[in-house]
Amino acid sequence: MKLSNQEIGAFMLLFNRNGYVLDFSTPQFDIFTLNSVGIALCEEYKLSKGKSLSSYINQASPESVITLLKDLFEYYEENYEGEFTPHEDSYWGEYKQSYNAEYARLYNKCKEIAIRVFGSSIPLIKEAEKLKESFSSDYLNAQIDLMLQMQSTNPTEAIGKAKELIESCCKTILEVNSLEYDKNWDVGKLTGETMKLLKLMPSDIPENAPAAAEMKSLLGNLRAIATNMAALRNPYGSGHGKSATYKGLTERHAKLAVGSSITLTSFLWETHEERRQKNEV
Repeated sequence: MKLSNQEIGAFMLLFNRNGYVLDFSTPQFDIFTLNSVGIALCEEYKLSKGKSLSSYINQASPESVITLLKDLFEYYEENYEGEFTPHEDSYWGEYKQSYNAEYARLYNKCKEIAIRVFGSSIPLIKEAEKLKESFSSDYLNAQIDLMLQMQSTNPTEAIGKAKELIESCCKTILEVNSLEYDKNWDVGKLTGETMKLLKLMPSDIPENAPAAAEMKSLLGNLRAIATNMAALRNPYGSGHGKSATYKGLTERHAKLAVGSSITLTSFLWETHEERRQKNEV
């Protein structure tokens, strides 16, 4: 998932204070960015803190930009609470800064972006982006983006979309290989048939292969992801009516479901692509 130029601009307005970056001294800022993205920005660019940050943002990869902005935003939340939290002057003792309505507005805007983008771990974002490039499908790419966004904002919907991603991947692989599937097959059956096609069943591993038992166990666990996803989705995911007393799962549960879905889908699709290149399917 990438940040738009407008979204990056919102964070820059929040952090950049007339050439300074928040309350960092130059040595402090270099240590912070070195720990965050592996580069001491002021030392690297020989510019002010604000200009060094802008130069890096303009040149770095999307993943690195997200990493640095995420770390800076977490620093801002920890150290500038008084700036975005309304309070009486008499209560300034609890805060380092006075309330500022303009920065509070910027903070709220950035917080919305952070929930959507930073809610996913960076490795997961990278894997999702790779998957989108592989699929080259507007529909599947939109589903992946929605799934990642909803981990924080709507865990119930994210769990439902995690299951749907597995189904879509399996159906696509079966269709590409001209294999018919029953529209009534559940996600476990779809995954099983896809793994049979790709020769990923535990029985496909020769007994004399290195670490055969471990490989068989891993493949069995991969298939179980789909079955368990369906079991999780039925009571907790989207797609079924819920009673008035229903309580959904939390963001961490949604992240588990989404991460598992992306892991399985990536493995199936990469295997499919590799076997197609070798004309094995």
